[in-house]
Amino acid sequence: MRSFLAAVEHGSLLAAARATGTSQPTLGRHIDELEAQLGLVLFERSGRGLVATPRALALVEAARQMDGGAQRLWRLAQGSDSEQHGPVRLTASQPVACVLLPPLLAQMRLALPQIEVSLVAANSVSNLLRREADIALRMVQPDQASLSTRRIGQVSISACAHADYLQRRGTPARPQDLADHDLIGGDRNDDIERGAIAMGLAPERIRFGLRSDDLLAQWAAVRAGLGVGFIADFVVRTDPAVSTLLPMLGLPRLPIWLTVHREIRSSARIRAVYDFLAERVPAALAA
Repeated sequence: MRSFLAAVEHGSLLAAARATGTSQPTLGRHIDELEAQLGLVLFERSGRGLVATPRALALVEAARQMDGGAQRLWRLAQGSDSEQHGPVRLTASQPVACVLLPPLLAQMRLALPQIEVSLVAANSVSNLLRREADIALRMVQPDQASLSTRRIGQVSISACAHADYLQRRGTPARPQDLADHDLIGGDRNDDIERGAIAMGLAPERIRFGLRSDDLLAQWAAVRAGLGVGFIADFVVRTDPAVSTLLPMLGLPRLPIWLTVHREIRSSARIRAVYDFLAERVPAALAA
């Protein structure tokens, strides 16, 4: 349509090509394709150039409206990507979403007040792959080529228990003492049993006060005095009545990955949130 308008205005393929920055053969092909699509002869060709037919002249105003609409659409799209405002959807595991992130999001609200965050507490990466989120914080590195990942820190985990439980049952001094305590762990995994074997304990000696795959339910059980749990340190810090135990266990640290779709990192609002989290999450974990 832009080629058509340039040809009407300038009266030749050469002048229209110069005005639009398009090659003369390309502009001529655009005119031919438009005539074929409309089933009309738009220009009379002559040695002196192009002469618009009456049918072509009748289409000029509508063509200008189409061209103006296309340019407005482009400006709006560019503006939404070049400005730090609008919605950003963030997903993270339950403890990260419910404990670690809220104070950081409060800081981000002050630094980036025009950005509206939607937070999804979920442990699966599938919602990011289905484009249900823009940015993800995960303990597992996604391996999909369409995702860009950056390791931004580590999550340390400790054995812990509430003061009420320790007063009632005593404080374990050695890893082997866990056989005399109620433990809190996952329901559909055997991480604790495998850990017991590594310490030389028979798995059948392990007793559970509660088993749940919901990490927040595990934390609630620890705070209620149900037993000894294995909780991220950034969560344990939120309750002074809960003490960490048995530092010699040497529990593994879990990497935390900041993940985003490669093509949407060009969005200013998503990039702003991405950069903010990359800077603040490591500091929060190390606090």
